[in-house]
Amino acid sequence: MVLESLLNPLKAEKKPWEMFFLGFIYSSVAIILSLWIFKDQDSLIMVFFTVMACLPIVYNTMKLEEGKDLVINKEMALLKEHNKAIIFLVFLFLGITLSFVTWYVFLPPEILSNLFDKQMTTIQVINNQVSGNAFQQFPIFTKIFLNNIKVLTFAILFAFIYGAGAIFILTWNASVIGTAIGNFIRSNMAEYASAVGLTKFSAYFGVVSIGLLRYSLHGVPEIIAYFYGGLAGGIISVAIVQGHYKNERFSHILFDVSELLIISFSFLLVAAFLEVYVTPLLF
Repeated sequence: MVLESLLNPLKAEKKPWEMFFLGFIYSSVAIILSLWIFKDQDSLIMVFFTVMACLPIVYNTMKLEEGKDLVINKEMALLKEHNKAIIFLVFLFLGITLSFVTWYVFLPPEILSNLFDKQMTTIQVINNQVSGNAFQQFPIFTKIFLNNIKVLTFAILFAFIYGAGAIFILTWNASVIGTAIGNFIRSNMAEYASAVGLTKFSAYFGVVSIGLLRYSLHGVPEIIAYFYGGLAGGIISVAIVQGHYKNERFSHILFDVSELLIISFSFLLVAAFLEVYVTPLLF
């Protein structure tokens, strides 16, 4: 597409922060089109439109990273190269998330009820109240970790089957996280309604910062884990499509993918720990 042609993976690795603005634009255009054309199904359509916009650059990234497996022998150097892709993909995700937050905060309530309907339902289903007690919350920690493993499995399978399919899982998560942050901000803004001038302005940004921090604390490592898993599945998918499974370097590709998966599991453990034991103590 037109916007994608302005930024390819090689350029993105050099200036990863540009992906933030690209993600914000992609999801904003998706929301506008959904509200304009598909008013009754806009809650899901906006996710699909965002995914469609991201597919070209994400798939080209998978191809680029799989190509690195064929020419780079040292694992540390290879992981360092993969991290470049992870960084700009995280910026893409953050841009998409902030776009959903912005639209949620500023759109009128009558539009929000339909636009973010599926996301709000999801939040209500997965919203667990935790206290931070290590012994009492261990079953919840296990449940959250296993649920994250399930999402990771879907991300890997989607990436393996569709090449860049993991972007759907990640975009959906961005919409849910964006909705949660936006709802947190709107709910707390009522406390500062009586403030005026600069005081009101600073209070507003205080609420925004708390909302972002509350969900980013465990959300960021969780999403990074999904990116590593999606990258692993995408690399295998590209290797099979391009016939590189016949290459003598395929064993090296498999070893690289296994390392990416181990890193992914590690991030999920950290994310689950933060969600159950740290976030409830701070907020």
